[in-house]
Amino acid sequence: MAQAMKIAIVDDEQDMRQSISQWLALSGYDTETFASAEDALKNLGPDYPGIVISDIKMPGMDGMQFLKKLMGNDSALPVIMITGHGDVPMAVEAMRVGAFDFLEKPFNPDRMSELAKKATTARRLVMDNRALRRELSDGGQLMKKLIGQSPVMERLREDILDLGQADGHVLIDGETGTGKTLVAHALHAVGSRAGKKFVLVSCGAFEEDALSKRLFGPMMPEDAQLPAIEEARGGTLVLEDVEALSETLQARLLSVINEQGTPAETRIVAISNLQEAGRTSEDALRSDLFYRLAALRITVPPLRQRGEDILTLFTRLSDQFADEYGCDAPQVSAQEAAQLLQAPWPGNVRQLINVAERAVLQSRRGSGTIASLLMSDHDEMQPVMTTEGKPLKEYVEAFERMLIDNTMRRHKGSIASVMDELCLPRRTLNEKMAKYGLQRSDYL
Repeated sequence: MAQAMKIAIVDDEQDMRQSISQWLALSGYDTETFASAEDALKNLGPDYPGIVISDIKMPGMDGMQFLKKLMGNDSALPVIMITGHGDVPMAVEAMRVGAFDFLEKPFNPDRMSELAKKATTARRLVMDNRALRRELSDGGQLMKKLIGQSPVMERLREDILDLGQADGHVLIDGETGTGKTLVAHALHAVGSRAGKKFVLVSCGAFEEDALSKRLFGPMMPEDAQLPAIEEARGGTLVLEDVEALSETLQARLLSVINEQGTPAETRIVAISNLQEAGRTSEDALRSDLFYRLAALRITVPPLRQRGEDILTLFTRLSDQFADEYGCDAPQVSAQEAAQLLQAPWPGNVRQLINVAERAVLQSRRGSGTIASLLMSDHDEMQPVMTTEGKPLKEYVEAFERMLIDNTMRRHKGSIASVMDELCLPRRTLNEKMAKYGLQRSDYL
């Protein structure tokens, strides 16, 4: 769930601090007050999870000096300055230094609440982006996102770790929704380029002229970014939907690759989405470019080939959505577990995410079934099932593992509680946990 935004109120006048704090608290904000800029600076670090409202005229360090200190620590921290009536030059100077906005005394409390809402929204976006960047630069965290104990997922993680250490260009293919972009991030994060630039360009999102400019330039003085080839220099350039490159752009890309030599200064990771369309990236790309990009290759497995990983993912996702919506996660019956395992999942993990969210919403309303969520768009009466049959033993084991996993999560690793709920002797429970790779320490 999103972290609650704080509002730090800095003013040397106690009555002003209290009145601002009380008004914002009534609006639902978590406030903290400081009588001086010096006190506030001791508590406002670079990743302060909120915004600042400060008076400009204060004894000791005044508001402008305070603002400059804050901007030096974190230029993206929204600071709303309170100025005297008619003090336009001071307000202009505050905005120039980096203030988010200003309030002129005497100010309307509703105007303050409006500015606080805008500032906290902006701050939350910054904090979320920073958290995402940290996560995407942490190879260990990324590998944890590639959940699953199926052989195909074990092999995928091994391929990422092996290819991450190599210097060659990489081609990633697989069906839509399988997580190819996540794999590209993981490749970068576990390799020697982890601390360098990671630039992603979705080739299918541009017209040819715009794509040419984005990749190779030239950029105009007013453009805010470098061409992707320059921006990613020394790091990793990811080309999503690489098959969207025209013959002309393919030739230019090949020239860039050839000019780099070996080892490549910039690693190119190409992502292809053609697998389910009956064509391949080899069909779409000129052969000389294809063989340069596919020097190393990863195929991300479709969800339907991942066996009981489907139940593990569904459980994790439904728990996350239940937490987000403030309700209990749906309990999956044996029949529903079999339906999840049998479904063809044409949209892969992306489709599973949607099904898990809708299942939580249905459960909260007390209506609907998982089977209804798996129905085909072309057949509203029958749930779509894959033709890939599995032995009954596999369905039973997958459901058993999910049941033990869910119960261990619910009881936070309490063996006694799990034994009681599932009516299992300790020895049997221990044997089954060992069989399914479940460890009590993961639930504490």
